[in-house]
Amino acid sequence: MNIGLGMQIVALTMLAVPAAWLTIPWVMAAQALSGIAKDLNKMSAKSAIKTLVPDNAQGALFKWIAILTGSKNALKGAGFFVGGALLSLIGFQYAVAAMAGVLTVVFIGSVVSLKADLGKAKSKPKFSEIFSKSRSVNILSAARMFLFGARDVWFVVALPIYLGNTFGWSHSMVGGFLALWVIAYGVVQGIAPKITGRQAGHSPGGKAALGWALGLTVVTGVIAYAIGEQWHPQAVIIVGLMLFGVIFAVNSSLHSYLIVSYAKVDGVSLDVGFYYMANAMGRLIGTVLSGWVFQVWGLAACLWVSFAFLFITTVISLWLPRSHVSVAQA
Repeated sequence: MNIGLGMQIVALTMLAVPAAWLTIPWVMAAQALSGIAKDLNKMSAKSAIKTLVPDNAQGALFKWIAILTGSKNALKGAGFFVGGALLSLIGFQYAVAAMAGVLTVVFIGSVVSLKADLGKAKSKPKFSEIFSKSRSVNILSAARMFLFGARDVWFVVALPIYLGNTFGWSHSMVGGFLALWVIAYGVVQGIAPKITGRQAGHSPGGKAALGWALGLTVVTGVIAYAIGEQWHPQAVIIVGLMLFGVIFAVNSSLHSYLIVSYAKVDGVSLDVGFYYMANAMGRLIGTVLSGWVFQVWGLAACLWVSFAFLFITTVISLWLPRSHVSVAQA
């Protein structure tokens, strides 16, 4: 976690240089460093919760994972507005410098306050052990890869361009709408245990993940068909995106809980890290396909690719354990 915070500070500092220094390779390097830093912090935070919650308190684990995941994404959406305000008030250079300063304070607090051995494995893993030996983790990671590929294949590139070109929305309208979507998405993730009907002391398993993946597949198929037929496209996109966001948020929250639940206590970050590697691969595939498929065939085709990915996610989810898997079984 501390390494991730430090890398994020360095990445922001790299962007706080004079504008003439901001060449494409320099900015790409800063973005890559920032992305690695984000995943290190996300992985570390969720891994730490595994060590703080007893294995027999899966309901509490689901609750805290949902809160952590949801608050993270809600803050991410709020960050769009904060970033826009900072750009307007103090400009890009001072904005990233201010963020680096705030993170430095957080970094110092983390170094001083957190225990150095929190979540630390008892033995150093070999490179070959980076890939999980747990069947449950591998199945969930595969499902996660297609789940996030299904979202990004129409959400990342195709949707913003479609909203601007087809509906005539301004950049501010598109950015504001998607930022609010991300905030709402994070809120739904945070309350996922209530939505799934799970009270304290109870926890969902693979059956719940299967059901919600199937529901998302059906919704995406309906949206794809409606857009392909040009049936009230603006209403379908707005309403469909809201419904997609709610169901996707519950899917994501369930996956986030299950990976922490399946992971081994000793070296939990290895299993969680492997899972997020699959997540990143799905996002990469989805982003690349989003631009290519939209350019060649349009938004409806992107949605049908999303539908296909979600169908694969649903099929893979058939092999997830139906109930909580103990650390020894995972």
